[in-house]
Amino acid sequence: MKPDLQTRHGGKILADALVGHGVEFAFGVPGESFLPVLDGIYDVRDKLRFIICRQEGGASYMADAYGKLTGKPGVLFVTRGPGAANGAVGVHTAFQDSTPLVMFIGQVGNEMVEREAFQEMDYRRMYGPMAKWVAQIDRTERIPEYVSHAFHTAMAGRPGPVVLALPEDMLFAQAAVADVPHYKTVRAAPSPTDMQDLRRLLSAAERPFVILGGSGWTKDSVGRIRAFLEKHNLPAGASFRCQDLLDNRSPSYVGHVGIGIDPNLAQRIKEADVLLVVGARLGEMTSSAYTLFDVPVPKQTLIHVHAGAEELGRVYQGAVLINSGYPQFVEALAGVKLDGAKWKKGTEASRANYLAYCEPKALPGKVQYGEIVKGLRETLPADAIICNGAGNFATWVHRYYQYRDFRTQLAPTNGSMGYGVPAAVAAKIAEPHRTVIAFAGDGDFLMNGQELATAMQYGANVIVIVVNNGMYGTIRMHQEREYPARVSGTELQNPDFAALARAYGAFGESVEATDDFAPALKRAMAAGKPALIELRLDPEAITPTTTLSALRAAGQKKA
Repeated sequence: MKPDLQTRHGGKILADALVGHGVEFAFGVPGESFLPVLDGIYDVRDKLRFIICRQEGGASYMADAYGKLTGKPGVLFVTRGPGAANGAVGVHTAFQDSTPLVMFIGQVGNEMVEREAFQEMDYRRMYGPMAKWVAQIDRTERIPEYVSHAFHTAMAGRPGPVVLALPEDMLFAQAAVADVPHYKTVRAAPSPTDMQDLRRLLSAAERPFVILGGSGWTKDSVGRIRAFLEKHNLPAGASFRCQDLLDNRSPSYVGHVGIGIDPNLAQRIKEADVLLVVGARLGEMTSSAYTLFDVPVPKQTLIHVHAGAEELGRVYQGAVLINSGYPQFVEALAGVKLDGAKWKKGTEASRANYLAYCEPKALPGKVQYGEIVKGLRETLPADAIICNGAGNFATWVHRYYQYRDFRTQLAPTNGSMGYGVPAAVAAKIAEPHRTVIAFAGDGDFLMNGQELATAMQYGANVIVIVVNNGMYGTIRMHQEREYPARVSGTELQNPDFAALARAYGAFGESVEATDDFAPALKRAMAAGKPALIELRLDPEAITPTTTLSALRAAGQKKA
């Protein structure tokens, strides 16, 4: 049967293609370079909402956060030149975080190419190193083909970003084309030999350890691997900022294998005889700067499972390398029977170390940030979504909060600042009935805090907790270690964050003592609109375990 051909301009063809692939939200900042797309979205606005953001960097983080939260490609629209440059931060984040994302960029018309026309850029060269595929759609009739290719590529193997440029003349032109069905997600699966080798190695292990990470998981697959771990008394940790892959209350969960790793946990991993890694790339943050495992052949017998074949053997050569999607791997894992009784005592000891590590320590100042985070883990619902950007402020969250449900952590594994606020806005738009909290440092917040306006516009009632210590804390920490008492380039003079929130029309309140936080949170939740709570943290409280003065003294002694 011949498909129905509809004559439409390129913008309408593209909008219809997005609807056909199940896209419900597109994040972006409007630009004249893709006006026909905005016109096309108008006709399908009951199915596809264009979320108007205030800056392309914030929009790109929203698209990434949506991709993380849903497992479906986040969609981003930016205009040519400056818009494309601003949006690059989210593409880099999506690439390192393995997040499915499709970015559409307006482009100069084909008749102007290679003249350095207004805002012209070569997107293939610009985005080539940080995207899975970069292309330009030059012919209107090929839009459905390119969009289908983009969505399949973003989801295939190791998920990631795809970039498509849209020349203006192509979008205005008309063509008679048929729509393409919804994309299919393709994942590899382990072979019977792979699983036999895995069973043989694990059965012989005395000190096994499991690390879970990456994207491409489902709620069912994380539930099933939890059951497998607990049944066999296997200890497991989560790779950097992937703490929601295993309920932190599980007797098998023994900690976060990321920045500021518990020394006991690091030692436990170093002493493991068999290491099963599912999903994590074992990058710099998870490997503690490549010190937990020898390069290229770890002392631990490594079983590495990853959806991207190119990741297997990239840094670490494993005894068993399994190219598989994680739901497919977990399904095969159900047939693996082990005698886990011999591991029970060791797992219980590691679990006890983790629980002790989760207890906050007192630091200078009236605001005990660790106690506040601990209080949140005890009061927030299990499905609350916790978002954060990058900075020392996030260390308290990773250490003291306990993630109890799948897809409750949205944080950039590439350490990108400014992520938390836009991520929270996207999460609340996608999941309006869930509690969404964004943690942001003072420097971190001011990179994308303007997206509070987007939250107000769409009634995305997020709660932003700004941790204000008057500095770029992470850099200051390193500065005091390497060049003690020579403070340069890290001081911040900040606005009144609570007043700034109120200027947007949001709820705003400042907290200067620990006991004042819970009542402020209650008022924020009852406000019926986006809210911001500023925590005024003593600058001395630079990490969960030490102070600025102690770092400076240690640095001076070393010098």
